[in-house]
Amino acid sequence: MMRLNLRLAAMMILLMSGAAGPASAFCGYFVAKGDSSMFNEVSKVVFARNLDRTVITMANDYRGDPSEFALVIPTPTVLGRDQIHVTEPVIVDHIDAFTAPRLVEYFDEDPCMQRRFKALAMQSSRMEDAGAAPDRDKALGVTVEAEYTVGEYDIQVLSAEQSGGLATWLRENGYSVPQSSDKVLGSYIDMGMKFFVAKVNMGEKARSGRTYLRPLQIAFESPHFMLPIRMGMLNADGEQELFVFAITQGGRVESANYRTVKMPSGDELPVHVRDRFADVYRALFAEQVKREPGVAFLEYAWNMSWCDPCAADPLTRAELRTLGAWWVAPDTSARPLPGTVPQPRPGTRIMPRPGQGPVDAFVTRLHMRYDATTHPDDLMFRLTDNAENFQTRYVIRHPWTGEATCPAADLYRQTLPHRMEQEAQRLASLTGWPIAEIRGEMSIPEKPDTKWWNDIWKQAE
Repeated sequence: MMRLNLRLAAMMILLMSGAAGPASAFCGYFVAKGDSSMFNEVSKVVFARNLDRTVITMANDYRGDPSEFALVIPTPTVLGRDQIHVTEPVIVDHIDAFTAPRLVEYFDEDPCMQRRFKALAMQSSRMEDAGAAPDRDKALGVTVEAEYTVGEYDIQVLSAEQSGGLATWLRENGYSVPQSSDKVLGSYIDMGMKFFVAKVNMGEKARSGRTYLRPLQIAFESPHFMLPIRMGMLNADGEQELFVFAITQGGRVESANYRTVKMPSGDELPVHVRDRFADVYRALFAEQVKREPGVAFLEYAWNMSWCDPCAADPLTRAELRTLGAWWVAPDTSARPLPGTVPQPRPGTRIMPRPGQGPVDAFVTRLHMRYDATTHPDDLMFRLTDNAENFQTRYVIRHPWTGEATCPAADLYRQTLPHRMEQEAQRLASLTGWPIAEIRGEMSIPEKPDTKWWNDIWKQAE
């Protein structure tokens, strides 16, 4: 029996161009990132939109038997063969890495050099019996509008007259569709939507020699701006993790029917989180979801031309066009090798695109954890004219450990315990971790037993 991989969904988007705003720079050196690989049950959807043209790339994390993979997506129109494509997963991994939350580090300078650190604020086999029983399809009110084989996928595009017939058709064709699906399917039928159905063609997969399933891409024109996540909750077992990457000519993309909330950013954290940032960010995100259920979290919004600091190289023009940004002019730059994601050079802070000039592409990263209770409705999106740069970014500051001997060094050492305690308090507040455990992992120096009035008259003595 086929299992329906319902975590994947497609979206129908209306995006309008907006003006680009001024860039804001952040200092610091990239040391770690929090990409989607640190979460479970992940769906990643990339969309590019300009005018009424939409290209959607759906990366699945299906890890079972490929013969059991199945996908059902509502679409606004019947898709032609040339509107369906497959691409390599590395390109989705690249945009994930480029937009990922990041950790940057600074090193305090010698306090006797009269310089004070200032942290800049964050301004399968083919469908069995498909078409073999047209009378049965007609009786159920289901029409197979088109059939294609694209790469390793067998695809059918369906239309339906009523949800009960469509649900029955899906079950009879090997899809495990729960009884509760009728209402959800009916709502999409009432909207005039078609249904994009995909399974793995095992013969084509074997001939390709690949051990993974490639992301599916679809291109269409539509005024709709939505992501039908209710389809992804029909067979869902618990909360789902969704990352939406939007490439536009204008500003950032936000949810129109759920609040869009920026992730906390710019906080200074204890130095010891450097080597465990994945654990920290998982706990941090879970705590924010606990405090703000039913929202879409903004993790990144930036022009693709550059980054500061960089969690990965910006995407090339060729990669952007592959993801559907048709308005971006082609280039001849080298693309990444298959299976690799470009990484920033050690110590890199700002990385403009060498020799290519500005790129008219703005990328937004939204992160959601949802279920039927927190997000009962499909996601509606809107494009804003807000082109202000934003990134989810955290800072660690390494204390000065030299043998500085001057009044400024004495003052620095006196304030260091207070600073480190503040870092511990911030980490506890962001993650919900016990403050005592955090303090136990830190080496907070004891505050010198010197009263503030002891040094007032030293100069006069």
